[in-house]
Amino acid sequence: MVSENRKARHRYEILDSIECGLMLMGSEVKSMREGKLSLDEAYIRVQKQELWLIGSDIAHYKNAGMWNHDPRRPRKLLIHAREYDKFAGRAHERGLTLVPLRVYFNERGIAKCVMGLAKGKKLHDKRQALKKRESDRGLQRAMRRR
Repeated sequence: MVSENRKARHRYEILDSIECGLMLMGSEVKSMREGKLSLDEAYIRVQKQELWLIGSDIAHYKNAGMWNHDPRRPRKLLIHAREYDKFAGRAHERGLTLVPLRVYFNERGIAKCVMGLAKGKKLHDKRQALKKRESDRGLQRAMRRR
């Protein structure tokens, strides 16, 4: 795993997720292998029947020299047409959001992004989730003490 978007699970209720490829430059791949990727402010936008990862930050690769990449450039997501119709269509018609959940390299060494179809949480939902998490932690502590 290269990077995970932890804030997405707090801000959104994830309804469905799917794996897709990333179109990257060589220096971006090398920088990602060093773990220099941030998905904190990233989101996915639909433009001209294509999905684009916007707002992700891949730091410069120090050995790339003058052939380095722009750290915050939009990156194209690669997905099958059937999956695109299913996800982008549902996001558009129901007012849902597409968010990147995590980026990793698969067993063949190819960069993959797991994107989620998400619905924004209200403030009271976030508070309720925090209360539940705290009570679960308290129960776990009590169980360990016995």
